[in-house]
Amino acid sequence: MTYPIVVYGHPVLRKVAEEIDKDYPMLNQIIEDLFETMYHSEGLGLAAPQIGKSIRIFVIDGKPVADDEPELADFKKVFINAHITEKCGDLQPMTEGCLSIPNLREEVNRESHIRIKYYDENWEYCDEVYDGYKARIIQHEYDHLDGILFTDKVSPLRKRLIKSKLTAISKGKFEAEYKTILPGQRIK
Repeated sequence: MTYPIVVYGHPVLRKVAEEIDKDYPMLNQIIEDLFETMYHSEGLGLAAPQIGKSIRIFVIDGKPVADDEPELADFKKVFINAHITEKCGDLQPMTEGCLSIPNLREEVNRESHIRIKYYDENWEYCDEVYDGYKARIIQHEYDHLDGILFTDKVSPLRKRLIKSKLTAISKGKFEAEYKTILPGQRIK
């Protein structure tokens, strides 16, 4: 099932998501729906809060950018109850966007190296290290689990400059090729 994407200003995007256990109802279906929604919305990653579920799951598939970033060709993963335990390396600037903040892209600095512990879709425990673009995508999606958006990480000047754009997005003044849920709308 393809879910609508929750957009900027909705309170679910600011909540710290809850950990789940392997008996969480319909877990496999939620994972499948996250991938389906992500593909439909043309994203590289999608976190459960973005479909209105405040649980610690996100999915990633780097294949759509594999022509430009060949190391992402087979980077398709499910992260459950993820916790980044280490961030290091130089802060690297890169322009980011987010399905929950349609049509807005800003430069964000992120650490180039991370260590993350999580469970995969088979409930296997993983403790892995990533760097470069993989680390960036993981950090972006991981932030959603802690109620953080990429716009929280831009410079103070940029925050002031994009404030009116964010307000417009929260009021539904944007165009997107996918269905959305605005602040104040009920999540089904």
